[in-house]
Amino acid sequence: MEFCVFTEPQQGADYETMLRQAQHAERLGFDGWFRSDHYLVMGDGDGLPGPTDAWTTLAGLARETSSIRLGTLVSSMTFRHPGILAIQVAQVDAMSGGRVELGLGTGWFAQEHAAYGIPFPTKRFGMLEEQLAIVTGLWRTPVGARFAFDGAHYALTDSPALPKPVQSPVPLIVGGGGPQRTPQLAARYATEFNIGFVGEEKVRDAFANLHRVCGEEGRDPLTLSLSVALPTIVAASPAELERRCAAAGIDPGRAGAAAEEGVLVGTPEQVVEKLQRVADLGTRRVYLQCMDMTDLEHLDLIAAEVLPHVTDTVA
Repeated sequence: MEFCVFTEPQQGADYETMLRQAQHAERLGFDGWFRSDHYLVMGDGDGLPGPTDAWTTLAGLARETSSIRLGTLVSSMTFRHPGILAIQVAQVDAMSGGRVELGLGTGWFAQEHAAYGIPFPTKRFGMLEEQLAIVTGLWRTPVGARFAFDGAHYALTDSPALPKPVQSPVPLIVGGGGPQRTPQLAARYATEFNIGFVGEEKVRDAFANLHRVCGEEGRDPLTLSLSVALPTIVAASPAELERRCAAAGIDPGRAGAAAEEGVLVGTPEQVVEKLQRVADLGTRRVYLQCMDMTDLEHLDLIAAEVLPHVTDTVA
């Protein structure tokens, strides 16, 4: 099983803070560093020094890291035209030597669209499917050939479909809890299906439903990696637990949370126990949502006392 650090920079982080965390995660042996793609702080807080652009950040990190995988969980398709997104991701993939992954979703946070003047259509699944078709189509088009697309939302004419990413294919993440449209899009276009912030029973149900939809779509479900994202607080003492939970806005009473809760909170032993159950559900990758990007000792503890003790039991 793979373990990735997942961050929410819109809550308040500059590039240097993200760089320190990503480089530290790389030194510790984490498999990936992923960030949200948002432009407005959520909940309490001022979000200072202000928002950062996800793909600008990843371009910088591509040149300042060497082995860790980099990506979005997930980019909102409302933020970028699919033709431009395909160019951006391909370029960052080349800048990283083939370490980029694209998570793409419909977008949901209406306030950030209003705050920055970004159109926010009410019906977005059709747009997302066209974006997935365009991005993957542009990347698959042979060098020297042309790509065209005529959809309800986007039209591309006589595109040279350049540049090409280093990876073929670029790992593509689609996720969510919807019963039909989301798993359909994952089955048609993705390399990874993600479900986030839900308990183990809902993870099990989502994975089973995905297998059903893959059968309907003619996709071998074993070719689609399964992942979960979980808010994560690991602490070696009660005081440490209180401090980290306060920084992340999490109730410390959720330590050792029951299976129905979609969090990883507690001692290393408690978190290992829950991660083992998550692994046994078929999960291939876990995104550990670490809200305090300045707390590098948190990553030290996870790397030393949690990750080595989780056994991947999936055949």
